[in-house]
Amino acid sequence: MDQEAKLDYLIEYLLSENPHANKEIRLDKTNTAEGKIALFRGLCNIRQPEPVSEQFIKVQDAFLTQWNNERHITTLQELEAVHPQLYLWQGDITSLAVDAIVNAANSKMLGCTLANHQCIDNIIHTRAGVQLRLECDALIKAQGRKEPVGKAKITNAYNLPANYVIHTVGPFIEERGVSPLKEQMLASSYNSCLALANQYQLNTIAFCCISTGEFNFPNQRAAEIAIQTVKKYIRDTGSTLQVIFNVFKDEDLQIYQPLLAGKE
Repeated sequence: MDQEAKLDYLIEYLLSENPHANKEIRLDKTNTAEGKIALFRGLCNIRQPEPVSEQFIKVQDAFLTQWNNERHITTLQELEAVHPQLYLWQGDITSLAVDAIVNAANSKMLGCTLANHQCIDNIIHTRAGVQLRLECDALIKAQGRKEPVGKAKITNAYNLPANYVIHTVGPFIEERGVSPLKEQMLASSYNSCLALANQYQLNTIAFCCISTGEFNFPNQRAAEIAIQTVKKYIRDTGSTLQVIFNVFKDEDLQIYQPLLAGKE
């Protein structure tokens, strides 16, 4: 089964579960390769965490493995430290082959359910596969409540080149703006992820810019907190973790570069 045939099977399976889903996604062209991938992605995004057949998983994993590996996969060995144990890298976090990547999750921990939304939560779940949502659902059901802000959970990364995904819910910034409590919550997200990585004896972790997207935390202040928190954690614990600050936008790259180049 070639890549297009796999995609056709996956789309047919997902539509058989939810026959009206393609109307919800509202894509005009689904007869091109790009259109089919967009439809597949949208169907996965809106799919509830329900059981799925072994055949679907087999075909999905084969499709995602090839799709993910069609891009350049970046390893730590390709990066140069800008500060002891600290790295800065611009790109798609789902193309990093590290021990763990950090996902900026929401309190339901089920991934973004908006079809083809461009948030990091959506992209990570899309490229990992439906198993990620199922595992997150099991974690939330086991704890019996939504995920608190500033905490972290670890899951397998499934079809991603990383080994694990660490999910954290950062603070949401409303019209009142940033408060000392919200700053503490953001620092807690970073500390929780680092502690979990150490607990699992990981060597490398890549952080996205937690809370700066849909959660509205000002990019400059978020970067300052991220770097200060990570440096303090490494200094206080003696951790040997290699930490990558992953940025996607040029704006964040321009913020992180001088901050990481600065002296203590």
